[in-house]
Amino acid sequence: MLLRAFVINVELLFALLAIGLLVGTIVALLRVYGGPFLGALSSIYEWILLSVPALVLLFLFYFGPPQFGISISSFLAASLALGFRSSAYQAQIFRGAIQAIPSGQMMAARSLGMSRLQAIVAIVIPQAFRLSLPGWSNEFSAVIKDTTLAYAVGLNEILRHARIIMDRRYDLAMLAYLTVALVFLVMTYAGNRTLAEIEKRVRIPGLEMPGSTVK
Repeated sequence: MLLRAFVINVELLFALLAIGLLVGTIVALLRVYGGPFLGALSSIYEWILLSVPALVLLFLFYFGPPQFGISISSFLAASLALGFRSSAYQAQIFRGAIQAIPSGQMMAARSLGMSRLQAIVAIVIPQAFRLSLPGWSNEFSAVIKDTTLAYAVGLNEILRHARIIMDRRYDLAMLAYLTVALVFLVMTYAGNRTLAEIEKRVRIPGLEMPGSTVK
């Protein structure tokens, strides 16, 4: 029962990471290359999403749209709330990676006749993604646990099912929650190991993030 419910957590994890990656990349690029106005807007976006508790965001996305006649499922509300929150963290990770790339690379690209946009897409972004992998390992470890917050808006994920087991059989409560803890330990370890292997495979000697210990 708990393992079947954990499938919902995994689906939510991939949905929120995809939203966070897409929006976070755009926000980071605006912070670095968007000029004063767009840079300020993206900074305000980050500040708001980093300041509001995740549970409050879940309630806003779940109970807010119906006030305007918009029906929204608990899964979509959780994906958007946690995804946008993750995008603020991912934007900071990606912005740091962009700023770690030597400015001379942009100058060299422009001297070869590339436009600024071409240089960003072909040179800056691929390297920034490589440099972001260590930070994304931490973000993965955080957001996979955040998926359990979705029980607050009625999503039938693993923690909600553990609570159901406890309500029906209190003597199984400790076993149920220990199982939940073990599932997340395994998933977090597997995810971090996978990201570490990807980091090893795509790294370019001499272009690691400062302080990186990957061999």
